[in-house]
Amino acid sequence: MNRKTLVLPAVVGLLAPVLAACGATDGGSDGSAAIVVGTTDQFVATEDNPAPLDPAIGYEAGVWNVLRQTVQTLTHIPRGGGAPVPEAARSCIFTDRQNESYRCRLRSGLTFADGSPVTAEDVKYSINRVIGIKSDNGPVGLLANIDTIETRGDDEVVFHLKTPDATFPYKLATPAAGIVPRSEYPADSPREGFQVDGSGPYTMKPEIVDHQVSKIVFTKNPKYKGDLRVVNDKVELDLFPDAAAMGKALDDQKIDMMTRTMSPEQAQQMLEKPKDGIKLTEMPGLAISYLGFDTTDPAVKDKAVRQAVAQVIDRGQIAGQVYGTTAEPLYSLIPSSITGHTNSFYNTYGEPSARKAAAILRDAGIDTPVKFTLHYTTDHYGPATGAEFKTLAKQLNATGLFDVTTQGTPWAKYRPAQRRGDYAVYGLGWFPDFPDPDNYTAPFLDKNNFLNSPYTSKVAQDTLIPQSRREADRAAASRTFQKLQDIVATDVPVLPIWQGKQYVASRDDLTGVEWAVNSSADLQLWELGRNAS
Repeated sequence: MNRKTLVLPAVVGLLAPVLAACGATDGGSDGSAAIVVGTTDQFVATEDNPAPLDPAIGYEAGVWNVLRQTVQTLTHIPRGGGAPVPEAARSCIFTDRQNESYRCRLRSGLTFADGSPVTAEDVKYSINRVIGIKSDNGPVGLLANIDTIETRGDDEVVFHLKTPDATFPYKLATPAAGIVPRSEYPADSPREGFQVDGSGPYTMKPEIVDHQVSKIVFTKNPKYKGDLRVVNDKVELDLFPDAAAMGKALDDQKIDMMTRTMSPEQAQQMLEKPKDGIKLTEMPGLAISYLGFDTTDPAVKDKAVRQAVAQVIDRGQIAGQVYGTTAEPLYSLIPSSITGHTNSFYNTYGEPSARKAAAILRDAGIDTPVKFTLHYTTDHYGPATGAEFKTLAKQLNATGLFDVTTQGTPWAKYRPAQRRGDYAVYGLGWFPDFPDPDNYTAPFLDKNNFLNSPYTSKVAQDTLIPQSRREADRAAASRTFQKLQDIVATDVPVLPIWQGKQYVASRDDLTGVEWAVNSSADLQLWELGRNAS
């Protein structure tokens, strides 16, 4: 899944009242025309993944952006950020001091879009379904700490956790915990195809061409009951093959807004030469880009090889030359605006140095040049990815210590291959499931991790991660997260490269744009409206 140059939480809090004032006019829709939003996300049904939009299977930012419009969760992150608040629930609370038992009560009269009631049993069914299917590519890791789910009547559900977890309310706010109708989603197998049904703010209708989504029409759900305020009647999500095609559609007034993923060149051009009728909105972002290593592959099995790569790469050159103003160097898995961040990689390696890298390899008895391929996806993170990996290869090869080539692969084949362990070294991005340091460490270091990585740190899994989750005050866990970041910098199972800013371009009559994408890159289409004219 999916982060950047980030605004400090205190600054975000200060901005919230200003943004609220700027967007105070809803500019609601008159229902006569859909608001059209462009994206370069691709949703393809393949033999490896026949159910890309099933909440038990889908675990990437683009998929979750579809699910958030249609599938309701018990909690959600409020406008402007902060701790989760009730959504499908009317109340949620830990019932013990250890953060091991969490109780939610559902809103009265809650129904799915077809009118059938949403009950506590539906919540239990939906979450147990994700755990039971246990998809290799899915989000089951977010729910792995659930021991049992208890229902009391139709409207109360209690989650009993295996270990204390102060982040659990955040996890319930993700589509992994989305509530789905039992009639449409089998208990022990994925729902194939692209249709999504739920009790969220919209119903959806996908248009399919050659096993691939070309468009999704979201229509306001008249039966929706929750915490979100929907200010439009219909939004159309149009899928484009690349940023250039999406940009042309905006220029030609075929779409009202373009989101993921604008190219760095597009953002830079709009910053330098604004276009009539189009506004560029910069937002805080929490996305990161990183290299992953198969630590059992002979090429990079020795920790010294991975450390030498960390010693050589020049993050500033990659951010500056490839991404311009849209990215900054990142020296930790945890972005700089998240509580608990520390520059562990810079503290360990300092400035790029071929001399120091040579010493690392020599002391470990590694023959040079070390040969491997840098793998990246050609169509998932934007058009600059290829240039980024060519720059990385050039940096490594220039030292004479490495013999590196690059290989790009479409996402539909890339992600399954990475999960199988086909790649020794590969690039991925991370869009957080929720804005907490736990979500930048546990998915990479814990059991059943997102990467399916063979790397294991017993102290991380058995001590530090559980210890961090006991702290209801997340700032109090900072020292634990520093230790986790230092482990990553020493063992280098993953190597952070940059964090980025988010930019959204839109027609200037569109309102709510500043709220339509949050810092975690979640698309919130219900915020969009039009100025009355």
